[in-house]
Amino acid sequence: MNDDPTDSPENSDFITAVPYLHTERLLLREYRREDFDAFAAHLADPVSAAHLIPADRHAAWRIFCSQAGLWLIHGAGWWAVEEKATGRLVGNVGAFFREDCAVMELGWNTYRACWGRGFANEAAAAAMHHALEVRREPKVRAVIAAANESSLRVAKRLGLAYEADTEIYGKAVGIHARARGGPVV
Repeated sequence: MNDDPTDSPENSDFITAVPYLHTERLLLREYRREDFDAFAAHLADPVSAAHLIPADRHAAWRIFCSQAGLWLIHGAGWWAVEEKATGRLVGNVGAFFREDCAVMELGWNTYRACWGRGFANEAAAAAMHHALEVRREPKVRAVIAAANESSLRVAKRLGLAYEADTEIYGKAVGIHARARGGPVV
């Protein structure tokens, strides 16, 4: 028996790395505790969260931690999106797996004060490139409500094409997908 207390499972170093992705204006990085207030405010705002599941602060904390924890489960997950010039958090973007799906999903959210500046396009393109070209995923998808016109525009710019309808959390959504090496629509 080893008596070294640092050699026990309770004290083992468990480290996972969230890759940093850089675009011209943005840094995609790990979630940090100080990011939570903006995240929670986004989910509590009925306009910002119109196509998400609105959440109070307690539910937002569970979502925030769950999204951060996906990196431990799959080596894929969500990034905080920071504007390089200001250091301001402008939203979040993900390349992750749902429990019941083997296709990597892309998701993006821009905080309302930052809408209309192209941050979602830029961040989602970086996440998609990471998924398809770095991870070499064969396909990515996004699930988007038909009324979410801004996300549908982002999906189109990314070359994601409508495949089918499905339901997520009781809401009808469309599946938009793109294969690695697939044409930009």
